[in-house]
Amino acid sequence: MPPDLTAAPHTDPLAIYRYRDGLYAVDLTAAALSLDFFTRLSAQPASLAEICAAFEFQERPADVMLTLFTANGWVHCENGVFAVTPTAREHLCSDSEWFLGPYYASLHDRPIARDFLEVLRTGKPAGWSGDKAAFDWHKAMEEEDFARRFTAAMDCRGRFLAQALAARLDLTGRQRLLDIGAGSGIYACALAARHTHLQAIAFDQAPVDRIAASLITERGCADRVGVATGDMFAGLPADCDVHLFSNVLHDWDVAEVRRLLAASHAALPPGGWVIIHDAFIQADKAGPLHVAEYSCLLMHSTQGKCYSTTEYAALLEEAGFVPGTYEDTVVGRGFLTAVKAG
Repeated sequence: MPPDLTAAPHTDPLAIYRYRDGLYAVDLTAAALSLDFFTRLSAQPASLAEICAAFEFQERPADVMLTLFTANGWVHCENGVFAVTPTAREHLCSDSEWFLGPYYASLHDRPIARDFLEVLRTGKPAGWSGDKAAFDWHKAMEEEDFARRFTAAMDCRGRFLAQALAARLDLTGRQRLLDIGAGSGIYACALAARHTHLQAIAFDQAPVDRIAASLITERGCADRVGVATGDMFAGLPADCDVHLFSNVLHDWDVAEVRRLLAASHAALPPGGWVIIHDAFIQADKAGPLHVAEYSCLLMHSTQGKCYSTTEYAALLEEAGFVPGTYEDTVVGRGFLTAVKAG
């Protein structure tokens, strides 16, 4: 019997999600302490650009690090200048009698902590789960075994997140949805199950397309959810009036996000709708902490990070969309919608 994709679980898995999502935050903290980062910032407050110059960091990973430390209450930013807080001055600076650096010293040689030093300096992601053989996990997704394992991981997560998204969206009057970078197709299926007038297409590269087709059939959704194969950077099908980027844009740096939003804008009709479903940093980039922690994992293993609501809104406007308002769903996720002007 196919599963009911409109049903929610009886219990709350929040803590289980957050254990995994926040896994790498301690390693980034340990990496910063190995550089005596807080002592140096205490002596000389600095902008993001100045911090990058002083430590030879790249902007994307440094931004993720500073967002994490801001969310923890260890640094604060005023007029673009970062400085340590009293908590960090007392407990994270090596010239304080209450310095806790030695408590973290045993973590400096953890593989992920060492990876973070390299990512901070090069801007390039480390291997997925610290696996150097899978340095570029996007390329690894072309391999059948890796693609199946990764798709299964995202599918079980999406089973909960997708029905929560579907329940919050009003798709009245919309006809055809393109799920871009769809993975297993769980979001396309959940949206079609909740919004019974809607047709959906799961769009992804091979061999993920074949994996998705099999799972969509198993879920009893093949009559209303199809599969299209392609490279999202090479252009998108032009026969849909809604585009969904669910947990996709956070894998990419700003240049690639711009390309994807431009491709979406080109393919959508006037009045077409784009939905970004993701974990969002709040507008002032001071939290929430659990999303700042999740961003560490993304920064380590992909080319992206968790973007703030204001960063996404600016990128959408630049692409020719009119952004709407942000709405929460579950476990630190939410969505932002935008309409193609014209």
